[in-house]
Amino acid sequence: MECIFCRIIKKEIPTTLVYEDDFTIAFLDAHPHSKGHTLVIPKDHYENLLVTPLDIQEKLLVAINKSVEILKGGNTSTKPNGFNITSNIGKSAGQIIFHTHIHIIPRYE
Repeated sequence: MECIFCRIIKKEIPTTLVYEDDFTIAFLDAHPHSKGHTLVIPKDHYENLLVTPLDIQEKLLVAINKSVEILKGGNTSTKPNGFNITSNIGKSAGQIIFHTHIHIIPRYE
């Protein structure tokens, strides 16, 4: 069975897109921890960040930076004051979907 993120990449499941390039996609989390909570994933399927090739990790970092810039562009009342950027690796760390993904969680004062 194909993972939910692979189905999002194929546009089989609708999502709110934040950023996309040839290698990555960033979209709003369906169960956000804060307003603007975004997931950044590679378009190719890898189980987690530790097994994702370094060249793809670099592309993820670029996508994270571009997504943060987009998220910072809100109006004054919705602009985040900071961000948590994290990846859960393995079931014991809270990974639920086994497709590399990085959370961008905006924080507000």
